[in-house]
Amino acid sequence: MRAKGINYDTGFINKGNSSREPFEPAVVARELQIIRDDLHCNAVRVTGGDAERLEVAARLAAEAGLEVWFAPFTCDLSFEQMIDLLTDCAGRAERLRQQGAEVVLVLGAEISLLNNGFLPGDTIGERMQLLSDLPRLRELMPLVPARVDAFFARAVPAVRERFGGRITYAAMPFEGVDWARFDIVSLDLYRSAEVAERFAASIRALVAQGKPVAITEFGSTTYRGSADLGARGGEAIVWDHDTAKPIGLNGEYVRDEAEQARYVRELIEIFAEAGVDSTFVFTFVQSSLPHRPGQRDDLDAGSYSIVKTYEDRFGDSYPDMRWEPKLAFGAVADCYR
Repeated sequence: MRAKGINYDTGFINKGNSSREPFEPAVVARELQIIRDDLHCNAVRVTGGDAERLEVAARLAAEAGLEVWFAPFTCDLSFEQMIDLLTDCAGRAERLRQQGAEVVLVLGAEISLLNNGFLPGDTIGERMQLLSDLPRLRELMPLVPARVDAFFARAVPAVRERFGGRITYAAMPFEGVDWARFDIVSLDLYRSAEVAERFAASIRALVAQGKPVAITEFGSTTYRGSADLGARGGEAIVWDHDTAKPIGLNGEYVRDEAEQARYVRELIEIFAEAGVDSTFVFTFVQSSLPHRPGQRDDLDAGSYSIVKTYEDRFGDSYPDMRWEPKLAFGAVADCYR
């Protein structure tokens, strides 16, 4: 693989609340150094809904010598709001590129599910309910590609006017993206039990199309059985309807860091063998899902993070950080070394 990376959250914004609080540039710089030196990454996908935070983190990543995937990640925005944000980010990413950084601009992620105008529902919560109503979702899926294409027919030219580097989009497979508009084919792709037998073959088929392929999201949560669930592993978290903040787990779960580590290692190996250009593990840290050892509301069990966040103390491996590596941290480091 050319680009060995990980996702880095600067704050996903939902109902006015951010998944990354506080956002401290000194901490961001230190974490990016760890991502480069100890995880052996040479790239990072910087995500979030605030353009200024994205620019700060992207600049710090570039200063650390990492290839930067500048990736707005939004929810409940309209077409116009998304295009405004993307063009703003394009200008910021171009300034960084002109200063010598290697920058790929990612024109959003999973927009048909996360934002307005593609699927029924005024909020992300309403649209996410479709994931548990598969017959209804299958009825709606054929409508999505045309709406996604209409959006990018406007967004791509607007972004190209401001940004001279490579562009891509972090897609879900059913969105039917016209990849002729983009320089890299990028997918958020999780292996679940339902697709496990044909997963590796599907990756080889993607690569065989000829355009560089990136896997912009893949990973597992941290409880037993979550590897079979793939992207559905996060459904263990219960969210407050009004604040979009996590409030607990929806049942009893057995914490299993080893299963998460095996999953990440196996997928990296599959992607490498298939000739994937770039991979981005999901995710480095989810600070809004803290580890509560031995408690039923150990939110980190439902987290895709490769480090476990502490609420009341610093870690042992990195005494200046409020987290401790999970076993998946070592698995990523071993694969990327």
